[in-house]
Amino acid sequence: FVPVPLKPSGDAAEEDVGAELTRPLDKGEVLKNLNKFYKRKEIQRLGAENGLDARLFHQAFISFRKYIMESSSVSADLHIILNDICCGHVDDLFPFFLRHAKQIFPMLDCMDDLRKISDLRLPPNWYPDARAIQRKIIFHAGPTNSGKTHHAIQRFLSAKSGIYCGPLKLLAHEISQKSNDANVPCDLVTGEERVYANEDARPAPHIACTIEMCSTNTPYEVAVIDEIQMIRDPARGWAWTRALLGLCAEEIHVCGEPAAIDLVTELMYTTGEEVEVRNYKRLTPLTVLDYALESLDNLRPGDCVVCFSKNDIYSVSRQIEARGLECAVIYGSLPPGTKLEQAKKFNDPNDPCKILVATDAIGMGLNLCIKRIIFNSIVKPTVNEKGEKEIDSITTSQALQIAGRAGRYGSSFKQGEVTTMHREDLAQLKEILNEPVPPVKAAGLHPTPEQIEMFAYHLPDATLSNLIDIFVSLSQVDGLYFVCNIDDFKFLADMIQHIPLNLRSRYVFCTAPLNRKEPFVCTTLLKFARQFSRNEPLTFDWLCRHTKWPLATPKNIKELVHLEAVHDVFDLYLWLSYRFMDMFPDAALVRDIQKKLDDIIQVGVSNITKLIRASQTGTAPGTAEAMSEDFPLSRTVRDTRAVSDRHGAKSTEALSVAVEGPGERRGRNLKAYRSATKQDDLKSHGRGSLANRLLREGLLTPEMLRQLESEWQDQHRDGRYGLSSKRDDSSKETRKKKK
Repeated sequence: FVPVPLKPSGDAAEEDVGAELTRPLDKGEVLKNLNKFYKRKEIQRLGAENGLDARLFHQAFISFRKYIMESSSVSADLHIILNDICCGHVDDLFPFFLRHAKQIFPMLDCMDDLRKISDLRLPPNWYPDARAIQRKIIFHAGPTNSGKTHHAIQRFLSAKSGIYCGPLKLLAHEISQKSNDANVPCDLVTGEERVYANEDARPAPHIACTIEMCSTNTPYEVAVIDEIQMIRDPARGWAWTRALLGLCAEEIHVCGEPAAIDLVTELMYTTGEEVEVRNYKRLTPLTVLDYALESLDNLRPGDCVVCFSKNDIYSVSRQIEARGLECAVIYGSLPPGTKLEQAKKFNDPNDPCKILVATDAIGMGLNLCIKRIIFNSIVKPTVNEKGEKEIDSITTSQALQIAGRAGRYGSSFKQGEVTTMHREDLAQLKEILNEPVPPVKAAGLHPTPEQIEMFAYHLPDATLSNLIDIFVSLSQVDGLYFVCNIDDFKFLADMIQHIPLNLRSRYVFCTAPLNRKEPFVCTTLLKFARQFSRNEPLTFDWLCRHTKWPLATPKNIKELVHLEAVHDVFDLYLWLSYRFMDMFPDAALVRDIQKKLDDIIQVGVSNITKLIRASQTGTAPGTAEAMSEDFPLSRTVRDTRAVSDRHGAKSTEALSVAVEGPGERRGRNLKAYRSATKQDDLKSHGRGSLANRLLREGLLTPEMLRQLESEWQDQHRDGRYGLSSKRDDSSKETRKKKK
């Protein structure tokens, strides 16, 4: 809660009345009495009864004390009470304290109303249309590559009308295309676009959409909710909760991990609906190998190296191509078109590209012909329910999702394999894969625009960020739900707070899907909001000037990253154009240049090793990183140590390393893993020919090598490294023995 500022009083007239009736205030005595007042348990209990919890009570008292001590005068009645406390009791101050608290915390006057508005204990009641019909819930449960979604989609295609709700644009696009290919007209709806199956732009009876875009008012015969386990996601879980409780369909087909069965069954029990569970087994065998890859020289066609950071992607892909192998690259911030193109390149049996380097972005949304999954690391950065960043071992659910991509049914590989890059990781990976997936315990919720508008009615002077804080702190949820992390929302709310916008528009801008770590995208949103507030349409020409379109093919990694950010800016424009059509009028033109930008990014990704090389040659001397055959420098654990060192820095990029994940095993194993990594780093320096590797990767020239050799010999002779003294000692010892 942000208190409303209250300036100390300086009215001399009031001071004269109070002093005339009693005497001037002794501020020293007043301070002692105020501190006595604060410490009394009865006063704290009275505060709690009036809506002041311990934190608010403390804030209110600090403000009350400051107001009295810094005011040259106070109201006559308060002046008299402060002077008469010696005769009365400090409890007499409470009415004045409560009056002050209500001035700085206006919500105290309407706390009961605010608690009712933020009561989230009965989410099923938010969807009267869904409650008006008896829905049939069918849960298709099974691991990756078990055919569970396929069976649900077959029912979707055979229905008179249907809606598919997926977590990614790629999945929605795939289902829409599959449906239209089967002569079942299906519209595509995402946050950025709506593609009609019918040429006259008539809505088709079938829709494939990203889950946030599903309508809870339109009736359907069949609805499919994919990846239901994401209902526990700290940021997006609310969208799955909304779809599950609110879709108005006769049949709801839910697809996902068996770990979500119990929660879905309990949620449906509160709506009076039964759940039919259909279990599926994996269609092709998946084998965890007994040996690690250990060297990129052991790569085979159909291999996929999975990394959990962009830096690892860059370093591994460069080393692969240094060995004369071509590789495809897929990571989360790439545009969907580029991901599809890279997947197509990898899947094509006639393409020389037979290796894939990817992040966990391959876990869903892409059909890939992978023979073997190789985990480059088994730790990754995550965001917990509080929005805090942690680095921990991957979860069993994540490991199974990624490993399950190997040996896809219907591909040229009839069996999948999974292993690690490093030998010491393999035992832990096996342990993770063999653990049962923890059950999904709670479903996410998020405040609606209507609820925030009602809060704003009661608290007209509060900022949107403060309204959200008050809402979350007062909200009540039962054990089946949790309130999703709203840090991104608050970040955007604070960023545009100074711009004059009505509440509904402000709310929409704050729900825009963008990565707050991308300064260029955040700056663009700020400019969008500023222009919007002036009622000036954001035209195609304006956007081209801002992004400096047209853009050239990237020459290094920095330029590629900027192009990805520009693609996100175009996405942001399109997203806003579907909510404010008059103010963002040129969606069609922006979509055209976005496709051209996608092509430019594809060219950059295809030449990613050249971009990496160009980026490294542009660095200062001595900063180039020589990556060994085992590339310990590229491992995520190395990154965690660096992040841990920066933990105290005030940076939005800093990660708080808290290895306290569920269970002690994971933290213990991670500590052992780091220790093993340090030893491995030391050992790797003496393994193989470092000079040859540096020469091969272009980090060292023959001239530099000769110079280093000459310098080493000079320093060796001078005993600069302490070697000559050891040699002298050993020679003396030898001479003694001879004597």
